[in-house]
Amino acid sequence: MLKALWGYRGFVWSSVMREFHGKYRESLLGAFWSVANPLAMIIIYTVVFGQLMRPSLAGHEQTPFAFSIYLCAGVLTWGLFAEMLVRLNGVFLEHGNLIKKSNFPRVCLPAIVAVSALVNFGIVFALYLAFLALIGHWPGWALFAVVPLLALQLLFTLGLGIFLGTLNVFFRDVSQLTSIVVQFWFWLTPIVYVFNSLPSAVRAVLQFNPMQPLMVAYQTIFLNQSIPDFNSLVPLALLSISFLILGAWFFLSRVGELVDEL
Repeated sequence: MLKALWGYRGFVWSSVMREFHGKYRESLLGAFWSVANPLAMIIIYTVVFGQLMRPSLAGHEQTPFAFSIYLCAGVLTWGLFAEMLVRLNGVFLEHGNLIKKSNFPRVCLPAIVAVSALVNFGIVFALYLAFLALIGHWPGWALFAVVPLLALQLLFTLGLGIFLGTLNVFFRDVSQLTSIVVQFWFWLTPIVYVFNSLPSAVRAVLQFNPMQPLMVAYQTIFLNQSIPDFNSLVPLALLSISFLILGAWFFLSRVGELVDEL
């Protein structure tokens, strides 16, 4: 699959660019709309949770915009996860006509979704970094720790997404169920609240959430300006490998039946 992806890298990139430009071709403001929605969400969460409710973060009482930094670190990276997972659920159904009419490696379709989501994330993430620089809270060398975190997040999302996307071709309720689960999953992840502020019984349950240590790691980089504890991410890494193997096996075993089902 990796060899096929490399051979069709031009097809993947051109598809991403065509999708990006096609989305805003007839729009007056163009690519601005690619950042307007996440930017509006960040502003709403920041105003409601950061200013109106005025929550405090232990040890950061003197840090300007501390909760906004904490909140955006989780919201932006969760947005990348949610966009990829939801789109991967329907990627084979969405491109059913292309699959039936063209002969190309089907694994290119999840790759297009991943690269497209990364392009969108990159735009919003650049705005976030500009905000951090503007308020004088640049994370410094700890920023480089984002790279392995993003790689781990992408592997986890791709493995889970390819499995669910393939399953969705045969059972069309999967995509609807996934959309609902992602909404609950968001609120079960410490993004708009602080994990350590929860009762111990609740923390014990939420520790089984694979996204919990990942979000904490992002928040550690941007709020604490320090390297996160990578040991806490070992379970997520093992789970990512398991989902990648499961997703690849299920996809390869069913790829011949995709056309018939579509």
